[in-house]
Amino acid sequence: MSATEVRTDHTGGSDDQTPAGADADARTDSTADAPPRRRLLSVAGFEFTGVVVAVVFAWLSATPSLLPRGPLFQGVVTGASAAVGYSLGVFAAWVLRYMLSHETRWSSPGPRVWLVTAVIAVIGTAAVGVWFSDWQTEIRDLMGVDHLTGWAYPVIAVVAIIVSVLLMAVGRGWAALVRWLGTFSRRFLPPRVARTVAAAIVVLITVFLVNGVLVDYSMRALNGAFAAANDETHADTRPTTSRLRSGGPESLVNWDSLGRQGRTFISNSPTTDELAAFNKAPAVEPIRVFAGLNSADDVYDRAEIAARELERTGGLRRAVVAIASTTGSGWINRATVDSIEYMYNGNTATVSMQYSYLPSWLSFLSDQDRARKAGLALFEAVDERIRALPLNERPRVVVFGESLGSFAGEAAFGTIPSITARADGALFVGPTFSNSVWNDATDQRDTGSPQWLPIYRDGANVRFVADPDDLTRPDAAWGDRRVVYLQHASDPISWWSPRLILNKPDWLKERRGRDVLGSTRWIPFVTFLQVSADMAISTDVPDGHGHHFLAAIPYAWAEILRPPGWTQAKTETLIPLLTRS
Repeated sequence: MSATEVRTDHTGGSDDQTPAGADADARTDSTADAPPRRRLLSVAGFEFTGVVVAVVFAWLSATPSLLPRGPLFQGVVTGASAAVGYSLGVFAAWVLRYMLSHETRWSSPGPRVWLVTAVIAVIGTAAVGVWFSDWQTEIRDLMGVDHLTGWAYPVIAVVAIIVSVLLMAVGRGWAALVRWLGTFSRRFLPPRVARTVAAAIVVLITVFLVNGVLVDYSMRALNGAFAAANDETHADTRPTTSRLRSGGPESLVNWDSLGRQGRTFISNSPTTDELAAFNKAPAVEPIRVFAGLNSADDVYDRAEIAARELERTGGLRRAVVAIASTTGSGWINRATVDSIEYMYNGNTATVSMQYSYLPSWLSFLSDQDRARKAGLALFEAVDERIRALPLNERPRVVVFGESLGSFAGEAAFGTIPSITARADGALFVGPTFSNSVWNDATDQRDTGSPQWLPIYRDGANVRFVADPDDLTRPDAAWGDRRVVYLQHASDPISWWSPRLILNKPDWLKERRGRDVLGSTRWIPFVTFLQVSADMAISTDVPDGHGHHFLAAIPYAWAEILRPPGWTQAKTETLIPLLTRS
C-alpha cells in the first residue's frame, strides 16, 4: 500500500488539499522513514481524534434511555454511536485544520500515546459496564423485566464491533469517492472548488440511490412479502356466518378481501352468551364491518364500501358507532373494541378499513400519507350518513386508534375543539410524534404540566393519561364530549423524533416520567440512536410501560362514554377478559 493510499483511506481525515507532486513525495518519504510501529498505525488508517471521540460515544451509549435494552440492540446502539463518534472526531479535526490553513494531516501520536489511550479505554469500558449493569437492573426492576445474564456482555461487544466496522467501512468508501472526484476535478478546477463540487456530486448521488433506488426497491420487496402474509389467516380465525359482519351473507365484500388482520377483527369478538353472562341481561350481537385493502383500489372507495356495510348491517341504529383507525396492516387492539361491546352489551357497531400491507413500524416510516387519507376518508363517509339522520335518531359516535392508528384517527380534525364538535368522544392510544393535534395540545399545555403528561386548558375537553388515576387530573369540570390520550412516559413511539439528534426535548428537561429513570440524560446523536432502538422493542415490556396498552383502556372508555349502569367494579371485572390480539 502506498503512502498516498494510506492517507486517503480514512474518513474525513484526508488532506486532499495538498496537490500531487513534490509535497506528496515528501510525505511518502516521511512515512517510509517512520518507525515500524508508527507506520503500522498509519497503515491502519485511524485518526487519533476520531478514535478518542468514538470511545467516548461508545461509553455514552450505555447510559439509560426509555426501555431496558437486550444485548443485540445495545450492541447495535453502541456500534452505531462509536461510528458516529469517530466521524465527528475526524470531521472536527478536519475543520480545525481547515480553519488554521494547515495543509497536511497532523501526524499520528506515537505508540506510547496509543498504548496509554488503549489502557484508559479498557479501564473506562469496564467502569461503564458496571454502571450499565446497575442502570439496566434498575429499569428492569421498575418494569418487571428479567435481568440480563452474563453472556449478554460479550454479545454486546461482538455486535458493537461488527456494526461499527461496517458503518465505518461505508463512511470510508463514501469519503474515498469524494476524494477521487476531487482529485479528478482539480485538472480543470481550483482545488477548493473541486472539493466542493465533488462533495456535492456524491451527496446528490447518495440521495438518488437511497431515495430513488434503495428505498424504492426495498419497499417494493417488502410490500410483496407482506402482501403474501396478508393472504394468510390466523389459526383461530374462521369465516363468519353472520349477516352483521363483513365477509358474511349479504356482505358487500368477500371474506378473502378482508386481509389477515381484517378477518381476525371480524371473527374474534365476545359472543352474545359471553356478553349476557357478564352483564346479566340478554345481549345483542355486536356489528363489525371492515374493508380490506383488496376490497377496492382507491382509499375513498374503500371508505365508501365500509360506510355502506355499516348501513347494510343496521349499524346506524345501534347505541354507539365506533370509527376505528388501524395500524398499517389493519391491526386493531382487540381490548379497545371489546371494551365498548361489553359496556353496551353488544348494542354497538364498529367500522374500520385497511390502508397498507405493511406492519405498524414500517407503516409509521413510509405510509403516513396513506394513514392520513384513510382516517379522513373513513370518518367523512360515516359522518355523512349519520348527519342525514334525524337528531333524535343519531347514535353516539366515537373515534379511536392506536399508534399510527391514532395519527389516522386525528386526520379528520384539526384541533381538540374540532374533535368534540364532530364526535361524542375519542380515545387515542400511544400517539406518535407525527400526531398534529396531539402535538399542538401538548405544546400549548398549561404552565407547570410536563410534556410527558400535559394538562390542556384545565382538562375541559381532553385528558392525557398514563394510568387510570390520571383520568381525574386535573380536579376540574370535564365536558360531556371527552377526548383521552393514553400515553406512557417510557413509550419511544411517542417521544422519538429526528429533533433528538441535536435538540434536548422537554421530557428530558422536566421532571422525569413515572417509569423513566432519573439518570436518563439527553446526549446529542446518542439519545436519538437509543430511542430509535427502543422503538424496535417498544411492545416487549409489560402493560403500562413502553408501547404496551391494555388495562387502562376500559377505564378510559368508561370515562369517555359513561355507559348506563356501568361501575368501576365492572371495569375491574372486565380487565381479565381483555386481550390485545
